Amino acid sequence: MLRRILHVDMDAFFAAIEQLDNPRLRGKPILVGSDDLRGVVTTASYEARPFGCHSAQPMAVAKRLCPHAIVVPTRFERYREVSDELFEILESFTPTVQPLSIDEAFLDVTGAERLHGDPVEIAGKLKRRVRGQLSLTASVGVAANKFLAKLASDLEKPDGLTVIGPGDVDRILPPLPVGKIWGIGPKTARRLEGMCIRTIGDVRRASERTLKRLLGDDAERVRRLAAGIDEREVVTDSDARQISQEQTFRINIAEAEHIRGELLEQVQQVARRLRKHQLRAGGVTLKIRYGDFETITRSRTVDEPTDRTDVLWKTTLEVFNAWAGKSFQPVRLIGMAAKNLTSAGAGQMSLFADPAGEKHQRLDRAVDSIVDRFGKTAVRRGLGNHD
Repeated sequence: MLRRILHVDMDAFFAAIEQLDNPRLRGKPILVGSDDLRGVVTTASYEARPFGCHSAQPMAVAKRLCPHAIVVPTRFERYREVSDELFEILESFTPTVQPLSIDEAFLDVTGAERLHGDPVEIAGKLKRRVRGQLSLTASVGVAANKFLAKLASDLEKPDGLTVIGPGDVDRILPPLPVGKIWGIGPKTARRLEGMCIRTIGDVRRASERTLKRLLGDDAERVRRLAAGIDEREVVTDSDARQISQEQTFRINIAEAEHIRGELLEQVQQVARRLRKHQLRAGGVTLKIRYGDFETITRSRTVDEPTDRTDVLWKTTLEVFNAWAGKSFQPVRLIGMAAKNLTSAGAGQMSLFADPAGEKHQRLDRAVDSIVDRFGKTAVRRGLGNHD
């Protein structure tokens, strides 16, 4: 059966929220991020982008490119609050929602036609709901698989609604740069370009032997994506083997404290998703990608499955500090995953009471309740001890 997949990606999410909350910023170039000597742009508004400003760029560089830009400090609690509202909207159309980040998700709307109409109608309704309830815009891609849907959502930003149907694949894909294929970073793209493989069409025309020599075991995956073939399913949190969050930066981040701050946001989000779906994690995995796109992972188990934010944060921080203490280098991507998931009701109960653990569980429940009722700006956590 032909699947019907949507990819929803909010437009300049952090900057758009700042412009929403402060009308004086609307229509002006703004840079969300830290304005200190080593500050980095978290998001650039669309008004700032024609000047060459973009996310993960050194703030000093962005300010030179656009001297009249307005710098606004990040408010992650506010962004998480809006994200929660966004995902409530997405889940009102289908329970099959796979979060990718705070402002991005896949939806499988196969079978939802009776309630909401065909996939294009659903995409239009979803965009109108986001605009009406959040006063923000989203770009949506509609296709038969995840790769094509994500590709489609990026073709007409901002506020786009793009469909890649079966008859569009051979028209739309071939002219696109090879970097549009998942997993093809700048380093690999340069290697392919050395063999005159610059577009997806060039990948299609390349011989199997050439791709194997250039891409190794990844050659077949890349060839299938170049043909528009992607059989991966949309996986919800409740069905996932792990629950994860990750962030890709446009430039390498050399400040460990900046990365720790991003990890804390990821841990809090993952912990809340575990509790929402009544799951517990048996360990965590840290994913680190360097500037040359080499990717490593570091994992650690916990003493017993948990959904506690403090345990997940302590374990994640220990893994990060162990790596950073020996081999830190600038990071292009950082991600955290809760792995080895079990139902919250599964497993053996501890024979001994743990007052400290019960206190943290009550704290998590209280924080979740406050966030659900008043939004994320009502409460926040600190980074804590790094030692």
